[in-house]
Amino acid sequence: MDVKQVNQALERYLRPQTFPLAISLYRSEAELPEKVRVPRKELGMRIATCQGISMARRYGWTLAMSVDDLTCPFGALALGFLPPKPEYLNGTLQESLGMGSKERAARAARALPKLEYGNYRYLVVGPLDRANFEPQVITFYGDPAQVIRLIQGRLFQEGDALTFTVRGGASCANTITLPLLSDECQVVMPGPGERIVAHAEGHEIALSLPASKVAITLKGLEAGHQIGVQRYPVPSYLRYQPQHPPGYDKLFDALKAG
Repeated sequence: MDVKQVNQALERYLRPQTFPLAISLYRSEAELPEKVRVPRKELGMRIATCQGISMARRYGWTLAMSVDDLTCPFGALALGFLPPKPEYLNGTLQESLGMGSKERAARAARALPKLEYGNYRYLVVGPLDRANFEPQVITFYGDPAQVIRLIQGRLFQEGDALTFTVRGGASCANTITLPLLSDECQVVMPGPGERIVAHAEGHEIALSLPASKVAITLKGLEAGHQIGVQRYPVPSYLRYQPQHPPGYDKLFDALKAG
């Protein structure tokens, strides 16, 4: 994948306000790409997964995060960095910590998409146009009009529909884990954690594309743009004569007369 060409297409057709992102997971520190920022080393602190995503798309940084760099247990569980222990899956652990009833916690634990524990040790996320690594997932943040353009691009050749999973939080699971598990695009609705901690704005949603769906999506994005209807900014229909208050018409006629 030529990440610069992909980024250029996204810039041309969607005009993003923050950097489109390249995301990959790695099994060891030795595999990490060069010039990555490790939060506990460079920043002297741990961060949430969504916080690292926001740093990448707003600051232009490329970050590498392991379990030692993270604070949010749900992000670490979704990435397979923490083990989904039986007492977590059945809700007793959360109940003992005052995090709601055992039954509710168990349902939430089962619903959280999770990569296999121990399969990866590092998450790398950075701006797409500067990525010196092959992305497994590409993520685009924007407004609903921009995101629907990507969905239209994905479906342009097929004319089908996509189905998405939405929860009330742990949006990083939709950003990273679900595209990898499903090998399909996923809409990301930032949850309260991503809005409070990572400052996702009220109008922002996102779409994550697994690497296998990038080429077909960009091809459809370009084709839709060429036919003139599927464009961003959305082309407004302005070829009509407006209706003004009655006084406007009388004033216009009076000014126009002799």
